[in-house]
Amino acid sequence: MPADAKVEAHTAHTARPSSSTGSLPPSAPLTERQEARRRRILHASAQLASRGGFDAVQMREVAESSQVALGTLYRYFPSKVHLLVATMQDQLEHMHGTLRKKPPTGETAAERVAETLMRAFRALQREPHLADAMVRALTFADRSVSPEVDQVSRQTTAIILDSMGLGEGGPGGGHPTPEQLSAVRVIEHTWHSALITWLSGRASIAQVKIDIETVCRLIDLTDPEKARPENA
Repeated sequence: MPADAKVEAHTAHTARPSSSTGSLPPSAPLTERQEARRRRILHASAQLASRGGFDAVQMREVAESSQVALGTLYRYFPSKVHLLVATMQDQLEHMHGTLRKKPPTGETAAERVAETLMRAFRALQREPHLADAMVRALTFADRSVSPEVDQVSRQTTAIILDSMGLGEGGPGGGHPTPEQLSAVRVIEHTWHSALITWLSGRASIAQVKIDIETVCRLIDLTDPEKARPENA
């Protein structure tokens, strides 16, 4: 990681009030009021990031925009890295809802997953500053941000499995094989890497599409139905 990125990541992690008691426990259920407050915070974070990227998301401005006290904001999200990674999970959750309303139409699981990920990619493409802020936060995240990073990973996995027909309630009954889950992880890593290379100007949309379609072929290789001998 470049030196300036290390400084930025360190600042994002340590710049918090001394009175902060840490983030709210991820497993603790939120009251209706707390959930509404959290949604305002995430909305403010996304709005600020959309206007100016990572640097535009300042915790004091987020607090003012969401009408919460700064100390309260830090109890929800100990740093802007925590906040922006949570913002990415929230954006992916919205995408997932949209994709469920209008599912992909490809004939094979590989085609449907590639279509789904390109639709998600194009949604991020429409908000490049927001996409850059969220991906940078995900890249800077250290172990303290593991719960938020895990949520992003779980959300991405759910989107891919749904497209494969292996999500909860799907024809696969939500029971992918270990080989299929391994393929999903590789696809997820490739999609994340494609976002980074595109945001840095090192890959075109056409190249991203080729890479996504290529890695999605792993789905066919791990399909137990296709791997089964014809006379079995």
